[in-house]
Amino acid sequence: MKKIDVEKFVVRPHYLWNNEWMLLTSGDINEKFNTMTVAWGSIGTMWNKPFVQVVVRPTRYTFEFTEKNDSFTLTAFPEKYKSALKLLGTKSGRDVDKIREAGLSPIKSQIVSAPTFYEAELSIECIKIYWDDFKPENFLKSWIDKNYPIKDYHRVYFGEIVHIRGEEKFQNF
Repeated sequence: MKKIDVEKFVVRPHYLWNNEWMLLTSGDINEKFNTMTVAWGSIGTMWNKPFVQVVVRPTRYTFEFTEKNDSFTLTAFPEKYKSALKLLGTKSGRDVDKIREAGLSPIKSQIVSAPTFYEAELSIECIKIYWDDFKPENFLKSWIDKNYPIKDYHRVYFGEIVHIRGEEKFQNF
């Protein structure tokens, strides 16, 4: 993977989130961290900064790490890692070493304390700049609340993109 200037970063956002999924990782590679598969989020511009928006339910183990740390990474993987991402989205790091079980190799990020992964084809490093909790009274469509049968509404985090590395397909020359 090579460094990608944010101005040359190219991605099909809906396809990436909806079909390929990504790992959200928070914590510190030198201490403790956790990761989870995410399929909901956004990539864009906010307050004149490149950003990603991710959502984490308070019931997820990764929530603790995202709350305590000022950074996180998002990583995308080639198709052959889809089963690993499924495992990382269904098992809890509280109970098992799911990263080892998935066969992935955490490595140091370039800027942030949260790790990225050797096997990734895209790594986005972010510094948290905003958070808020979803408020069901603000849902404008009733079908949205059906995603929350136990009322564990997501916390949304905005992260300023501070570094991107990826394969050539993510770069516009």
